[in-house]
Amino acid sequence: MRREEPVVSESIANSGLPPLLARIYASRDIRSTGELEHELNGLHSYRELAGVDAALKLLHQALSSGWRLLVVGDFDADGATSTAVAVRALKMMGAAEVDFLVPNRFEYGYGLTPEIVDVAAERNPDLIITVDNGISSLMVGRAGSFQVLVTDHHLPGRELPAAQAIVNPNQLGDTFPSKNLAGVGVIFYLMMALRTYLREQGWFAERNLAEPNLAQLLDLVALGTVADVVPLDHNNRILVAQGLSRIRAGKGCCGIQALIEVAKRNASRLVSADLGFAIGPRLNAAGRMDDMNLGIRALLSDRLEEARTIASQLDQLNRERRETEDSMREQAVADLDKMNLDDSYEMPMGLCLYDPNWHQGVIGILASRIKDRVHRPVIVFTDDGNDSIKGSARSIPGLHIRDALDAVATREPGLITKFGGHAMAAGLSLSREHFPAFSEAFDQEVSAHLTEEDLQGVVLSDGALTEDEAELVLAEQLRFSVPWGQGFQEPVFDGEFEVRQQRIVGDKHLKLVLAWPSGNKEVDAIAFNVEPALLDGSLQRVRVAYRLDVNEWRVCAVCSY
Repeated sequence: MRREEPVVSESIANSGLPPLLARIYASRDIRSTGELEHELNGLHSYRELAGVDAALKLLHQALSSGWRLLVVGDFDADGATSTAVAVRALKMMGAAEVDFLVPNRFEYGYGLTPEIVDVAAERNPDLIITVDNGISSLMVGRAGSFQVLVTDHHLPGRELPAAQAIVNPNQLGDTFPSKNLAGVGVIFYLMMALRTYLREQGWFAERNLAEPNLAQLLDLVALGTVADVVPLDHNNRILVAQGLSRIRAGKGCCGIQALIEVAKRNASRLVSADLGFAIGPRLNAAGRMDDMNLGIRALLSDRLEEARTIASQLDQLNRERRETEDSMREQAVADLDKMNLDDSYEMPMGLCLYDPNWHQGVIGILASRIKDRVHRPVIVFTDDGNDSIKGSARSIPGLHIRDALDAVATREPGLITKFGGHAMAAGLSLSREHFPAFSEAFDQEVSAHLTEEDLQGVVLSDGALTEDEAELVLAEQLRFSVPWGQGFQEPVFDGEFEVRQQRIVGDKHLKLVLAWPSGNKEVDAIAFNVEPALLDGSLQRVRVAYRLDVNEWRVCAVCSY
């Protein structure tokens, strides 16, 4: 579907922007040129974060007393970058002893579980600082002699953990304007606040410490923010744009530089899509297939050769992840096709799939792939090694998946063991024997919120491009003007083309040469992961939704959506 023609504000209309760009920005609710600026002074103030004062006093006490600090992170890219930001920043502030711990998802699960608290206690910390987790860990302040500072961005439940301080923009009563910070954004904000607090206390002057330049950490903030697929509101776009600027200038940390190399990307031309589809997955592979400690070691390394060695390992893990995912997806799709062969079968609005042999680290990706195929909320479950199963949920616009799980848990107490997450993604655990009952309850909850119309797959297009518009200048403007991403979608266009050439690459991708109807101009195009029926070489004319991008090897390319 094409977007409705937007109303372009006077500020945007008079800005000197090309009319096409002005229209694209207006369709994404940009009303002033200030929303397109990415200077750090445009960030919201940390002072509006609830709990920040208590957190600063606690951290000041910890630094002054030489406490042993233990950062406990999550096993995804947001958790890894959050951990690296916390460790690096605290060391810059003069912390005497900083260590980190990330639960292995296959042994301990997510967050400060009782098991991971026991492991943490063996490190004998004085203060545990959670990053990208902790808001649902209700026992954190009740076990051990250490104190706890929770930094998180996930939605809280009805009860908050008994921690000494909590910083989370989504907790009740918090007035911070942007609720979309990733976990790495939350800890970065806290470290900015700590630097100011310590400066006011005379901390750096008294100890003859150089005041740290926290902008050095923005490459990590950008990676974690994009990889966690949080909405790129203006505040997040500033963080991502600043991080990308550092990376393009060759100032990224060794770990990110090495990941860019193994992903075969050009650091000087890196964009947010590269972070989301090339760098992030390689970092995430550590937590999905092995242990996220490997990824964090890469991000903390200050030696490029060491980082390259680890990045190579991460690249191999990512290859294994893709192979595992492909196998699981083929099985799941085959099961779905069998279901649809039965005319009496009506696919649930809220679809739950379970296989005891599926890999725990890949069920989230599988849920996302199946959701895209069937256009409905999907939860994929697998065994967790005990008598329970864990699930990864992905939603579609119109259904807040964490709230849906909360509603099921409230209506049927005891059905879900634990859950947490966001509007579009969540995780949960339940007893294996409860799977049929949960599947039915989840479908009922989804059916109460969605209609058949909501289940239609829609690609929003910004309209057609003429062959005169599809030029390198426009492709460059689109590529580098702003960070595109979740909630601030990269422009998609549509049109009909004559197929001049076609060939299969990589067994499942379709390489094309397309021509505008006039026949005067040809462009290269590639369609990734196409349906097998499109690979028979019979295409003569196609209507495609596409993105315009720069082809580093030739002039410009139309990349099929």
